[in-house]
Amino acid sequence: MKVKLISKTALDKNYLLELMKEASEEDKKFLATIQDSEALIAYTARVSSANQKNPQYKKLLKYCMEHGHWSIFEMVDATVEIETTLPIATQILRHRSFSFQQLSRRYSSDGVEFEEIKPRRQDTKNRQNSINDLHDSDKLFFKQAQESINQVSEVYYNQAISRGIAKESARFLLPQTTTTKLYMKGSLRSFIHYLKVRNNDSTQKEHREIAQLVQKELKKAFPLIGEICEW
Repeated sequence: MKVKLISKTALDKNYLLELMKEASEEDKKFLATIQDSEALIAYTARVSSANQKNPQYKKLLKYCMEHGHWSIFEMVDATVEIETTLPIATQILRHRSFSFQQLSRRYSSDGVEFEEIKPRRQDTKNRQNSINDLHDSDKLFFKQAQESINQVSEVYYNQAISRGIAKESARFLLPQTTTTKLYMKGSLRSFIHYLKVRNNDSTQKEHREIAQLVQKELKKAFPLIGEICEW
């Protein structure tokens, strides 16, 4: 599994030049930072304030988050690239406040890869939970089963393609461990909610690991927000 931040909202350069023309020397200190997405959030949040170019905005972001003024966090978007298995991609796609683009095996037969999944024991009291205490023999069985299924599936998949069978048909021969790539684009507000939900212990371990990687990427891109959210 892999996660990369590939884009985030930035202020248009021509708009910034216009602001610079009219700005005082004090205002220019803030405008020098406004290409940073967190400063842009603060700038748009203060649209009704005469103090819109105040370079001090950490307290503002913290106040808005603590008091549920979520709309300001919708002013900036981010896009992450995610590589994961088909079942986890399906879970991610359920977050409907995001926009997605996903690799489709209907069009591409290149680079088929599989991700090894570590098995866990089913919790008999909570069907959303699994417990990492399987015997080594059961882990070995599961590992060998995956390897066998992956090998056989890949052979038959490639044979189907070589016979001229349509990719959209041949893809049904591939197992759930097949990896896929998707782009996930949404507002910072959506990502804050996503991480709150998917960092929870009730989330499947493999998805939780993806959420942790998303969090790591966003923390680098939005350090103040990460600090406020305690990421």
